[in-house]
Amino acid sequence: MFNRFALLTFVLGMVLLSSGCAVNRATGSVSPGVDISTVKTFYVVKFANDQRGIEKLIQENLVKRGFTATSGPELPQPPKGDAVITYLDKWIWDITMYMLELTITLRNPGDNFPLAVGNSFHTSLTRLTPVEMVDEVLTNIFKGSQPAAKGE
Repeated sequence: MFNRFALLTFVLGMVLLSSGCAVNRATGSVSPGVDISTVKTFYVVKFANDQRGIEKLIQENLVKRGFTATSGPELPQPPKGDAVITYLDKWIWDITMYMLELTITLRNPGDNFPLAVGNSFHTSLTRLTPVEMVDEVLTNIFKGSQPAAKGE
């Protein structure tokens, strides 16, 4: 009886501990009234603390999708492109460094209004490479820009 109770307690404890490490979230949304399908050119502003070239990964992903994209350390005046992209990447140590979270925001270059935002959050057990996280976020943003089918 005691051994069975101890085993059950141990198994439940391990399940609870391990489930906390397997969290992931991926979102993308477009601001109401915004049609980002008209956006064809992007300027990706490099996050000042980024030493890993995430702005280049975002730029390359956009080019693969058929858009025109450039990047640089700060927003040029006048702003280039139909939309400006800002991002924030968060890294954490768990045996190795990995990207825990990435948030990408598409902004109106004139007034900095957020046109769309996407986020990817993956803990250690569900971690993705930076290339995969950029792709996940942009896919969710552009998926969120698709017009709803009739009857939805």
